[in-house]
Amino acid sequence: MMSFEEFCNIAEEEAALLPEYAYDELEGGVLADPGTYLHPKRVEDDLYILGTYSRELTGRKIVLYYGSFMAVMGNASEEEVRKQIRDTLRHEFRHHLESRAGLYFGGTLIEEDRDSMIRYYMRHKN
Repeated sequence: MMSFEEFCNIAEEEAALLPEYAYDELEGGVLADPGTYLHPKRVEDDLYILGTYSRELTGRKIVLYYGSFMAVMGNASEEEVRKQIRDTLRHEFRHHLESRAGLYFGGTLIEEDRDSMIRYYMRHKN
């Protein structure tokens, strides 16, 4: 299993690949949290939150959750974890860019996330 330090290093490397403009107004930057977070609307203990984008009074930030990554991918190779970190970072940066542009509805990631939750619930339908 990857250490928290290795996870942070990979997250930093992947974040550095993004263009500078993506960081505009991201006052809190990109952070790693050692915690494990299950989605509050999960049906079973099988839906982890890998990352979040938040807009708070203190500013905007992106957080990646090491514990959640390890719960989902603990036995995966470094390259597989790196790819998921990359995908999660890009997902959260898309939320950031759409938020800055004032996009909250049709065709946005918020809508795609909602559709993903619907598919999740359909898979768990009895």
